[in-house]
Amino acid sequence: MFNTIRNAWRIPDLRKKILFTLLIIVAFRFGSVIPAPFLDVTALSTLMDSAGQNAALGYINMLTGGAFAYASLFAMGITPYINSSIIMQLLTIAIPALERMAKEGEGGRKKIATITRYVTVLLGLIQGVAYYFYLRNNGIVEYSSGFAGVFSAIVIVFTFTAGTALIMWMGEQINDKGIGNGISIILFAGIVARLPVTMGMVWEYMKLGIDSPSTSAHYLVLAPLFILLFLVVIWVIVFMNEAERRIPVQYAKKVVGRKMYGGQSTFLPIKVSMSGVMPVIFASVILSIPQMIQIFVNPTEGFWKGFFDAFNQTGWLYIVIYFFLILMFAYFYMTIQYNPLEMANNLRQNNGTIPGIRPGKPTADFIAKILSKVTLIGALFLAFVALIPIIYTSVTGMTGLSLGGTSIIIIVGVALETVKQLESQMMMRHYKGFLD
Repeated sequence: MFNTIRNAWRIPDLRKKILFTLLIIVAFRFGSVIPAPFLDVTALSTLMDSAGQNAALGYINMLTGGAFAYASLFAMGITPYINSSIIMQLLTIAIPALERMAKEGEGGRKKIATITRYVTVLLGLIQGVAYYFYLRNNGIVEYSSGFAGVFSAIVIVFTFTAGTALIMWMGEQINDKGIGNGISIILFAGIVARLPVTMGMVWEYMKLGIDSPSTSAHYLVLAPLFILLFLVVIWVIVFMNEAERRIPVQYAKKVVGRKMYGGQSTFLPIKVSMSGVMPVIFASVILSIPQMIQIFVNPTEGFWKGFFDAFNQTGWLYIVIYFFLILMFAYFYMTIQYNPLEMANNLRQNNGTIPGIRPGKPTADFIAKILSKVTLIGALFLAFVALIPIIYTSVTGMTGLSLGGTSIIIIVGVALETVKQLESQMMMRHYKGFLD
């Protein structure tokens, strides 16, 4: 990977793209620490320190790179755009007009992208309003009544909404003039920015074990074990990200004049981690809803307090539901990406067959069976990566470690995808034609 980056740096065109991407990341990090106006920064810091154990707030703060805790310009992060993209993907399947638009080619995709932008701004506005009321109810807003209160509310909400639109624009600029997928790069930068905080917490646990060996000596083993577990999970993600199931395909020979076409053998590649991190994100968002409601309702006793406490991130109920939701969404995403019947028809139209399988419905059933098995393996892999840090934290009691399985999958996946894009662009610039 480092050799790829070094070789890309030597090419002037790619060097400009890398520098532009780094410039956008720096601007994103500056915007992540500039607080919105009319907020009591000291009271905000105290509130976020006391709410640091809330899983929902911790998840949002992780995705925003700490911007949520600062109530900054980019406090909403890239999550409105991610949610908007998910909504548009689902609506494209459910609404025939959007499905036809998606099949119109480049023009249709541009129209869907425009609708996605509007939905992103709308979601950013809704989340900004919700976050404003959370801050006001906890006494963080300096002016909460009268004309000054209305004016401060409008400014704060519009600041959060404008930050959502700006961060979406920055991601699109990376797509046009930089390297990698812009939204993924920004999400990657936000998560990486939290790495020093996580490593600092690991060091604090190690110091606790050194300073209090009689009561906390076990942290001298558990803290290094967390780092080792982190490296093992990265290796597993890299291995599974490249794993694929290859279905052999044989194309029939066809003679045209004196030439013979076809007859070659190839394969259909089906990646084990075909859905990427999306099932984990879907499951995390759904399970964070009860915790977000708890933030606003804040029950202190009774049935509802027990109900919301059952969805605590370190509880076994949360872990079990999280596991099954990941499996469910993995299969759901597979049905969106692959249509076995359409794949079988395409093979038949191109005179291709799977050895030992008859064309038509038997081929479609065979592909569906393979997809089901591969999806199960990929879903179990995602569940393993997502749940191992949660289980580790629950068993060891090492709270405050903000780096979860979702974060690791995003970091590794974006890094691998960006390196592949660099390699493909270098290959285009060094390709030797048949005249060389």
